[in-house]
Amino acid sequence: MNIDSFSAVPHLTTALSGPLQQLESHFLEHQPHIEAWFRNEWLRSPAPVYASVDLRNAGFKLAPVDTNLFPAGFNNLNPAFIPLCIQALQSAIEHNCPTAVRVLLIAESHTRNSFYLESIATLQDLLLKAGFEVRTGTLLKQDEVMEFELPSGKRLLLEPVIRTGDR
Repeated sequence: MNIDSFSAVPHLTTALSGPLQQLESHFLEHQPHIEAWFRNEWLRSPAPVYASVDLRNAGFKLAPVDTNLFPAGFNNLNPAFIPLCIQALQSAIEHNCPTAVRVLLIAESHTRNSFYLESIATLQDLLLKAGFEVRTGTLLKQDEVMEFELPSGKRLLLEPVIRTGDR
């Protein structure tokens, strides 16, 4: 399968019926209005550079129930969309911090989950491909660098993040 067989932006549609189909149809029909609303809200209260939101679907309403500032799943990205992901990272970081050349990626403290560590390694690789110097840190109380050999063959270093004064 080659990259030409994919659209540049994924469109998530399903073959469901009933109330969920009505809800999905409503979202799709009103997508420009919804996107404009999000844009206006984000201008007033900028979203974090990255977060994920867990949604609950009751069939007649959709509600956010949890926001994650340490999202995972980057290792599950479709390889055909990697160039789009790199471009999105460049755009988001440039928009939020135009002079940034280095990124400190702080991993969540449950460092024993190999799927999460694969996700961190993938995000680190995407940031490197986007042109940034990247170091990955942890807030765990430790003095030494932790090194992980991951099932994919990738290697991940987690360095202790140490605050000295105001830095």
